[in-house]
Amino acid sequence: MKKLFFLGFSLLLFTDLTAQKKNISLEAIWQNGTFYNKAVYGLVSMKEGIHYSTIENDTIFKYEYEKQIKPEVIVYKKQLLVNGTAINIDNYQFSEDENKMLISTATEQIYRHSTRENYFVYDRKTKALSPVTAGEKQMHATFSPDGTKVGFVSGNNIFIKDLVSGKETRVTSDGKQNTIINGVTDWVHEEEFSFSIAYFWSPDSKKIAYYKFDESKVKEFSFNEFAHQLYPSEYKFKYPKAGEDNSVVTIHVYDLMNGSDKLMDIGKETDQYIPRIKWTMESSTLSMVRMNRHQNKLELLFANSTTGESKTIYSETSDTYIDIHEGQGDYVYFTNDKKNFIIMNEKDGYNHLYLYDITGKLVNQITKGSWDVVNFNGIDEQTKTVFYSASEITATEKDIYSIKLDGTEKKKISTEIGCHSPEFSVGMKFYIDTYNSANTPNSIAIYNAQGKQIRLLENNESLINKMKEFNLSKKELFIFKTTENIELNAWMIKPPDFDATKKYPVFLVFYGGPGRNMVNNGFDNKDYFWHQLLAEKGYIVMCVDNRGTMYKGAAFKKCTYKQLGKLEVADQIETAKYLATLSFVDKVRIGTFGWSYGGYLSSLCITKGADYFKTAIAVAPVTNWRYYDNIYTERFMTLPQENPNGYDDNSPINYVDKLKGKYLLIHGSGDDNVHYQNTMEMINALVKANKQFDLFIYPDRNHGISGGNTRLHLYTKMTDFILGNL
Repeated sequence: MKKLFFLGFSLLLFTDLTAQKKNISLEAIWQNGTFYNKAVYGLVSMKEGIHYSTIENDTIFKYEYEKQIKPEVIVYKKQLLVNGTAINIDNYQFSEDENKMLISTATEQIYRHSTRENYFVYDRKTKALSPVTAGEKQMHATFSPDGTKVGFVSGNNIFIKDLVSGKETRVTSDGKQNTIINGVTDWVHEEEFSFSIAYFWSPDSKKIAYYKFDESKVKEFSFNEFAHQLYPSEYKFKYPKAGEDNSVVTIHVYDLMNGSDKLMDIGKETDQYIPRIKWTMESSTLSMVRMNRHQNKLELLFANSTTGESKTIYSETSDTYIDIHEGQGDYVYFTNDKKNFIIMNEKDGYNHLYLYDITGKLVNQITKGSWDVVNFNGIDEQTKTVFYSASEITATEKDIYSIKLDGTEKKKISTEIGCHSPEFSVGMKFYIDTYNSANTPNSIAIYNAQGKQIRLLENNESLINKMKEFNLSKKELFIFKTTENIELNAWMIKPPDFDATKKYPVFLVFYGGPGRNMVNNGFDNKDYFWHQLLAEKGYIVMCVDNRGTMYKGAAFKKCTYKQLGKLEVADQIETAKYLATLSFVDKVRIGTFGWSYGGYLSSLCITKGADYFKTAIAVAPVTNWRYYDNIYTERFMTLPQENPNGYDDNSPINYVDKLKGKYLLIHGSGDDNVHYQNTMEMINALVKANKQFDLFIYPDRNHGISGGNTRLHLYTKMTDFILGNL
């Protein structure tokens, strides 16, 4: 009887403790900041590599990497007065000698990477603050290497401000909206080659190399902006869709000494790309990366910055395509001894680092193996040690490694299992690592180059303790095999009161496109808590990285070439078949959700894969690749004139007659990236096929669909749809 009493008491106590756990609300995620994952902001390594600076509470502080001493205040917001009012510090940069700072404020986002703001120069010695220029806002202001001048772009033209004399010089004068752009990129180069600043100081500060984009032959895209106006205004910009004309790009070098402007030789072909330019260690030589329109041939050119004459130093070709995308650092790194350069490519089937001499002769392959380098982090020139991040152990993790330039002495210097994002100091003696894992938020610490932790900066203890108050389930990572014997990485979150004898609906989330993985042993921030909320409400939430995703080698990534959507939806159908074998899954209640490429894939699942999925939510989906930009689309599909079947055979528009389940389409009417046109054409096809569906449009919102209460409203809309239909 005593045993039964204590057993009963223990069960009551356990029930009482678990009952005290709270359920997550949408307001807690998207409005109240309850689950805020702290990070370190405005991190800049000082030039001597011993200190770093950060922005905290509108103040810029200077810390020492190695010693935990009281930080030095570099500047308080209250010191930055304009007409008696302190400006906000949106971003900052130092001059080479660090005596001056460029501070940006009143920043306006333009597209994904580009911004427009007001720039001020702050003199740390005199404490004086002065505007870079008068008039309209500027773009991409930078110090010259000698710190005596500031370059900036305004009105599609490049200007130079002499900080000694105060003189302002106009470098270009032909800039015109939607016609000629100098010093910044056009829309498609910014979006698909991941850069927006398009002018670069020479090492001796005497020259500026810059891009000129002639957009005159590029077709315009337009959409209405409502903005509480009686008559909506029309926004127009140049957007080259698949198969259409691009900007004609030329590369110029402006000489500050004599005011001359020299055209660099990039060849006679104008239908090509120059995704990167960069000064070598010599001001006499500019490097330029040239790619053909199909993006399966790449060349590195060296140009004489005085004469413009160029020669090819390095080239590579591919049977599919060559990637130049963000997250891999500079495409080419020139060593300080002026004798070598480092390049990353997939020549052996995996993404690896290679060392070439300055004439383009291969010296050695630095990294080797059946795994991908994720990022080149830098090199300690004194010890000839290269630092890089890689998914060597598994595609779901990112670790930090060091290796000698000759490929010897490889070491894994990160220890925690998960995803690491290091920021190295100048000189590579220290790094600040942001680490997280599937169920653990950011932990940020300083390490030396050998991977030994010096001190912890932030462990998000408050968030971890907050998470203990809620009914959270563990996100579980696993691998399953398809009927084609292909291994796919996946994760699953089960309801907190999971009972293996019951059957649960499954909510599949995915992106699925090239260049991005969603199955990571990393923390998904707000999405993590939305998935937990759905699990609390009785859903299994699952994600699978299909073929075409990253860090499993070139063959796995590039097998979708010329047929985007085909293998991806096949793998998600395989996921549904796998789920049907699990005793605790209700196989007739499987729903999907995706955004952008994920919205495209979700739309294919509910149409082409209609027999396997009950619901689908598609946010900002591509519905036919003919409507998307040419650099991205042609990289994977070639031109529509060359591959019409590839474009049409996997467009969800062409499978709407198969729709049986519930389908929710969501789009922002001001989406400059995946145009609202995609959803309009999908609607036309659905109406023609007499298929019912749900639709929600967010006026004037861009591809991110955010601002104010927008995200709360969006996730409430989607959650209600799931609860009502799945």
